[in-house]
Amino acid sequence: MIYSKVFCQTLTLLILLLPTLVPAQTEGISKLVQGDSPLRQNEVIAFLGASIVEEGGKPGGFCRLIADAIEQNRPDLNATFVFAGISGNKVPDLQQRLERDVLSKSPTLVFIHIGINDVWHSNSGNGTPKDQYEAGLREVIEKITRTNAKVVLCTPNSIGEKSAGFNPLDTMLDEYAAISRSVAQETGATLCDLRKQFIGHLEQNNPDNKEAGILTRDGVHFNEAGNAFVAEAAVEAITEALKSSTAK
Repeated sequence: MIYSKVFCQTLTLLILLLPTLVPAQTEGISKLVQGDSPLRQNEVIAFLGASIVEEGGKPGGFCRLIADAIEQNRPDLNATFVFAGISGNKVPDLQQRLERDVLSKSPTLVFIHIGINDVWHSNSGNGTPKDQYEAGLREVIEKITRTNAKVVLCTPNSIGEKSAGFNPLDTMLDEYAAISRSVAQETGATLCDLRKQFIGHLEQNNPDNKEAGILTRDGVHFNEAGNAFVAEAAVEAITEALKSSTAK
């Protein structure tokens, strides 16, 4: 059989691309779907945030990886997933749409990833002042917990992947991450400290001090490795949050 040159070139390209077309997998997700999994019948898990969550709900995204693992391994639980990410959102945006996009779905757990744009948009004068950021996070979490849903709050991960202190907004990002940690502790939300985990991972895996390409494609939004990394971190926090509710 004789193949055309174009066909052969296309086949070669597909073979080369195949590893990037297969969704990332992480063994850490098994903590949530096997053994002493704290998942309950008819769990409703909502992911709330900006573009990171919006992309996370697409195939290969960290939210979708978690949802797929639960649906495939525990279909008997009849779990439901809400992907409520909107690009460009900041904390004030979450305050405005919380009822419509999340609480109206009766979630049992809400995973919040927010803070990047609150810092990043300060470059154009449209960031969120620290006092408003803190007050807004508290309001969002308190409204969720009043419904008896559990909350996982993430610290914002990165705006650039260079070593800590070498990215232009590192100082400000660390200040907002510290606010998120404090709010999580004081409201009883489970903390997913992505900022701390990203810094630790990049210290060990970015010897050339690249601005992007380790866990993100642009310093902020996750690549395949980043989605797998964050899925595992998210599962650990979600498992902790759900176990805390069953322990009471």
